[in-house]
Amino acid sequence: FGAKVTVLEAAPRLAMNEDAEISAAVQKIFDEDGITVHTGATATRTHKDAQGAITVEFETAQGNERITGSHLLVAVGRTPNTDMLNLAAAGVETDEHGYVKVNERLQTAQPHIFALGDVKGGPQFTHVSYDDYRIVAGNLLEGAERTTEGRILPYTAFIDPQLAHVGLHEREARDAGYEIRTAKLPMSHVARAVEMNETRGLMKATVDATTERILGATVLGVDGGEVMSVLQVAMIGGVTASQLRDGMLAHPLLSESLNNLFAKLS
Repeated sequence: FGAKVTVLEAAPRLAMNEDAEISAAVQKIFDEDGITVHTGATATRTHKDAQGAITVEFETAQGNERITGSHLLVAVGRTPNTDMLNLAAAGVETDEHGYVKVNERLQTAQPHIFALGDVKGGPQFTHVSYDDYRIVAGNLLEGAERTTEGRILPYTAFIDPQLAHVGLHEREARDAGYEIRTAKLPMSHVARAVEMNETRGLMKATVDATTERILGATVLGVDGGEVMSVLQVAMIGGVTASQLRDGMLAHPLLSESLNNLFAKLS
């Protein structure tokens, strides 16, 4: 929209939860789009002058700096307002951050009281809240035995192009003791991305070396969330990497790239 954008990121790199090569690719895209990024930055002071200009003072490893602009967006997380509920009177426990403690059935310390959605902490996504609802509703209304165990977490950051991920990152899979193989494919090798003139980014998948089950995947690219969802369905159904490599997928869809992605497995 013609605005000059500066990002102050407290972490050492952008998208800190992602694998390092994904983070580097996001940084490259931001650079290409003219977005200035300061990592390892700590804001120390903000003030607005009589004309409405906002100045932010901050510190980095390079020293003290300041920027001035017309708008300031602060995105530093959320604090639950459970302190207003007097939960202790009902025997409902919270953690040190104020989130309600629950078990895998989303029961609190009082088995007849459930908590779902953002109030219980963890990933704060709409789809997580809705899945929580399915668990609680199934257990209360249908006599089901639904839990949070084993559910696969997807998410999409709607930058341009999208950053989408599902399941385990490579480092998480290694930490969990898996023997893994990985597959990577630049979006410049995706026919549909070339046709859409958006070839920035890459795809990456982490696979169990023994079973060929997909453990996790990241898609940084045009409509990345849609491609990630195909991979999530494959994970839910136990489809292996070689099955996706050898499956016939319609040309010229973005999901066709999964043939080539898993051909790169190493």
